[in-house]
Amino acid sequence: MRGLGSGSSGQNKVRGYFQLGASLVELIMFIVIVSVALAGILLLMNTVNKTSSDPLVHKQALASAESLLEEIQLQDFVSASGSTHMVTQANRASEYHIVSDYNGFATSGIYPVSGVSVITGLGSYNASVAITNTALGSIAAGSAVLITVTVTDPQKNTLQVSGYRTNY
Repeated sequence: MRGLGSGSSGQNKVRGYFQLGASLVELIMFIVIVSVALAGILLLMNTVNKTSSDPLVHKQALASAESLLEEIQLQDFVSASGSTHMVTQANRASEYHIVSDYNGFATSGIYPVSGVSVITGLGSYNASVAITNTALGSIAAGSAVLITVTVTDPQKNTLQVSGYRTNY
């Protein structure tokens, strides 16, 4: 198309023709730049995914640890009758327990409180509990405990969550 006029309409005039759109060289340069940028981003994402742990496994371990910690913190601190029973998987839901009964509790696999079979998919997780008397601010060591729940995932990574329980 032959251009008419002086080209003052903002379009470039090359040898009497108006240039509309982008040239082939400009398109190829654009594709190369975008490809290099995309390759760099994908390489970075691949590296991050290789070095990070499996987020689902970590999340399951964290949920299991928090659940067990909450179960323990909801127990009475002192037995009203004076009797205590160490917690086992078999008596976990059927007997009365206080917080200190959970000291040394361990499971191979994650179980529901009232169940005798492992929760599906959590059979290769292990949990253990340690309870220690500790002072908490102005609260004496006999009236406060530190509860530490440790969960080991199938990849043998350990995760610990801790919480305090006081005799209130």
